[in-house]
Amino acid sequence: MNKSTIKWLFLKYSSAIFIPLMAWFILSLVSIYDADYEEVVVFFSKQPSKTLFPLFVIFAFLFSSLTISEIFEDYIHVEKIKNVANKAMIIFAIIMPLITIISIFKLNL
Repeated sequence: MNKSTIKWLFLKYSSAIFIPLMAWFILSLVSIYDADYEEVVVFFSKQPSKTLFPLFVIFAFLFSSLTISEIFEDYIHVEKIKNVANKAMIIFAIIMPLITIISIFKLNL
């Protein structure tokens, strides 16, 4: 399979997974919007939030990095700059979810 086809498939599959996670996150955010710190910590330390929120963050960054990568492909014409931008986006899409997930799990301590 072509690299572009694989990227397109990943984009479609990640968006299909991301839609229900986004719906869950919006409903959860509404429920904890006016909550105090302890209630938010309890929310993130119980199931299913403990599982669904890391998945939400991972798929959000995966989806955004794939989308932004397509923008780089379309609008950056210098190959070297395009490669650097794509690699920086991949690094960002790996590091930021890790930092977020580790921060959420440290709330329990």
